[in-house]
Amino acid sequence: MSGLTTHILDTAAGRPAAGVAVRIFRRIEGPPVLLKATATDADGRARLVEGEALEVGGYRLEFEVAAYFAASGAKVSDPPFLDVVTIDFSVADAGQHHHVPLLVSPFGYSTYRGS
Repeated sequence: MSGLTTHILDTAAGRPAAGVAVRIFRRIEGPPVLLKATATDADGRARLVEGEALEVGGYRLEFEVAAYFAASGAKVSDPPFLDVVTIDFSVADAGQHHHVPLLVSPFGYSTYRGS
């Protein structure tokens, strides 16, 4: 089963990051093309590209983390250190499922190719 999903964990609070605005773009020649704008569910998850719509090539994920932390009541700097976390990545095999998790706090983040 192919496709693209994400899961965001708020590592400062130790819980899924629900309600984070997420945008997925296709990176082709010229400006990136918006494929979908959504928000994470109560478990911090979002389905971004379904099945055969996933193509080989470049993608960009944007996560609106400053708005999430402000709404959560987390102690953040003013202005916030992180505003929008952007991850550029590529898909080499569109037949495989791609999962791009984000582990985030108000002052840092990490990501990896998940399963």
